[in-house]
Amino acid sequence: MQVMKSVTQVEPTPPSSSSLSLGLNMMRPYEMVHHLVSCNAVVVFSMSDCCMSTVAKRLLFSLGVGPTVVELDEQANGAGIRSVLHQLAGAHQPVPAVFIGGKFLGGVQTLMASHINGTLVPLLKEAGALWL
Repeated sequence: MQVMKSVTQVEPTPPSSSSLSLGLNMMRPYEMVHHLVSCNAVVVFSMSDCCMSTVAKRLLFSLGVGPTVVELDEQANGAGIRSVLHQLAGAHQPVPAVFIGGKFLGGVQTLMASHINGTLVPLLKEAGALWL
């Protein structure tokens, strides 16, 4: 799992993560969201104190998925990113926002409904987030 604590502080994955975070720092919120969701199988935009965000992350972890988690309240441009997510979510609550395979899945209700109706695991497999 890669948790974005701040745009300039990404938990180390490959050695070039510092250059990645510097590049993300220079992006506008829309570009940053687009880059993250296109480069990662599963991305969760979250708030660290949001119970619904915790439910979404725990469900994914319990399935064996290691999503990239962006805690918006710990981001310098979190408000801008949240505005982008609000545009994507429409009338729905923008956080948590779950992206699978580069596509916006939705919030916790959509994630849970997909899990219950059996469509979540195939989506995760297709995105390369599960290898089972």
